[in-house]
Amino acid sequence: MKRLCALSLAMMMLAACSAADGEPESSEAVIRSQAITQFRPGISENKFGAIEFLGGLSSWSANPLYGAASAIRLRPDQRHFIAVLDTGHWLTGAIERDGEGRLKGISEAAITPMVDREGRTHEGKGAMDAEGLALRDGEVLASFEQNHRVDIYPDPGFATAAPKDTLPILIPRKELRGNRSLEALTIAPSSGPLEGAVVVITERSLDKDGNMLAAILEGPLKGRFAVRHYDDFDVSDGVFLPDGDLLLLERRFDLAHGIGMRLRRIAGDDIRPGAVVDGKVIFEANADDQIDNMEGIDAFRAEDGTIHLILVSDDNHSILQRNLMLEFRLVE
Repeated sequence: MKRLCALSLAMMMLAACSAADGEPESSEAVIRSQAITQFRPGISENKFGAIEFLGGLSSWSANPLYGAASAIRLRPDQRHFIAVLDTGHWLTGAIERDGEGRLKGISEAAITPMVDREGRTHEGKGAMDAEGLALRDGEVLASFEQNHRVDIYPDPGFATAAPKDTLPILIPRKELRGNRSLEALTIAPSSGPLEGAVVVITERSLDKDGNMLAAILEGPLKGRFAVRHYDDFDVSDGVFLPDGDLLLLERRFDLAHGIGMRLRRIAGDDIRPGAVVDGKVIFEANADDQIDNMEGIDAFRAEDGTIHLILVSDDNHSILQRNLMLEFRLVE
């Protein structure tokens, strides 16, 4: 009986975690999309305060791995992208546009299992619940919930390689919630006071005053800070704008309010060790709008000099939710 139990346990462990003998295999994902032209159905106006809706996609694929996007970052060509799925996968692809520059579809899509520091891939979310993503020269950084960490992958080669290093997260693990921890991962401008440091913000791991825990993980201002938490919105991602301000993507879902999302702009100069930062809400949307469980955001400067935002949703692999990619322009 002992021998049988040991064998059963070993089989369960093998099922949950497979050794990456050689490189993990990529899976092609043919993605089909439907264009979204109105952010608020039945209303032609697409300007909402500080932002303007430029278009969007609702997409799907026969590949069962497609979905569950947690973060997205664009390559310098503003067409190719990397995304992480909270199932422990990389998604790479390219954004296609129509003749007027609006989102048209996603091509060149491939999904690859992420490799951990021991060179293994995993089934299930426990060990590889990827939530945040950041890019810098020669590196792709990913943050994880549950097994809280920020791993650094080589670039090129991130999709099939084990992490080459990990960053100390500065926040004690006992203060991090299992499924609401290292959600937003972004890199400050090198020309600002944070000098290109990595910044991480939790989803809803709160301090004694009810604020979201956050940290500057390196650089001259290395240390912990907090982000004001209110109205039951939780951080799902963030990105630094070219002027140094931090734009936070936040979402809410409860029975009283339904689904919601908002964008909050925080002055970059306010981010310091020991600070509790807050900022102006520049945009808010709800179930009447073309949103879902909005999880990822990135920003880039378009050819006309304006700042564009790309947002993606996590469908949780549910038939009741959608994979969305939305594009906005800052009009301030």
